[in-house]
Amino acid sequence: MVATMRHIDWEPGYARLERSGELARRAVALYSFFRSCHLCPRQCRVNRLKGELGVCGAGSRVRIAAAHPHFGEESPLVGFHGSGTIFFSHCNLLCAYCQNWQISHGGEGESLSDAALARIMLRLQLVGCHNINVVTPTHCVPNIVQALRTAVSLGLRVPLVYNCSGYEPLEVLQLLDGIVDIYLADCKYTDPAAADKYSCGARDYPEIAATAISEMYRQVGDLATDENGIALRGLMLRHLVLPHGMAGTDRFVRFVAERLARSTYVNIMPQYRPQHDASKHPELSRAITREEYLRAISLARAAGLENLDLR
Repeated sequence: MVATMRHIDWEPGYARLERSGELARRAVALYSFFRSCHLCPRQCRVNRLKGELGVCGAGSRVRIAAAHPHFGEESPLVGFHGSGTIFFSHCNLLCAYCQNWQISHGGEGESLSDAALARIMLRLQLVGCHNINVVTPTHCVPNIVQALRTAVSLGLRVPLVYNCSGYEPLEVLQLLDGIVDIYLADCKYTDPAAADKYSCGARDYPEIAATAISEMYRQVGDLATDENGIALRGLMLRHLVLPHGMAGTDRFVRFVAERLARSTYVNIMPQYRPQHDASKHPELSRAITREEYLRAISLARAAGLENLDLR
């Protein structure tokens, strides 16, 4: 059951924090991370303000590959006019089978200032998008928060969706508390060996993601929508089914039921296709079968999950 809020009574969290001066303080705190970058669990400790590059390959200015209304996201985000997606170049996880590898691995995109990012946010709101959906935001958090400060002063008032891989440090998430309205997080693996092999050595992914997602849920709780079913606040989880059960769906659904709540919004995704370097791993070199997907759904139902997205 999804909670309903009256849109007329709703205000984005970042707007309240800007009025109090807290958003400015958070922006300063986050920008300090660039000097010895620890915006993600890889803890590269490079000075991005001086042009040093870590695992993700990102500098201190954002690179944006695309920004437009997107109609392929979950229904509560898409609504009538689309989700205002901003696709950031580079990535801190670098999965072998990434479907957007030209952007995440290759860094394709245009380098922009924080002020230009703010203008993109405002343009997406102007064309009717129901939210600002920052895709692969982890390494760009300081820029996003600074851009929000500019955008809110010019009238931005739609929910902020933090669309991430789940590989997020607790320290950064705590600084995002009250800024992010909707967390849209992947939970990719529950097996450290799979994360290590397929996501560039991120063996700690299952532990990091469990802590991060628990913190996201503490901040925003279950999904809440307006009277038209459009998301305003809450946690939305994605779990991509991999061949041969390698995503650990059985452990994932137990985690949701036991550590979060059975009412958590969960999208168990069937669209895995071998992309990028997946062919280097024979076990990843095919799409999932119908039986594998149906088994994942069966596991979710057996765990008692009540809010499954079954598109």
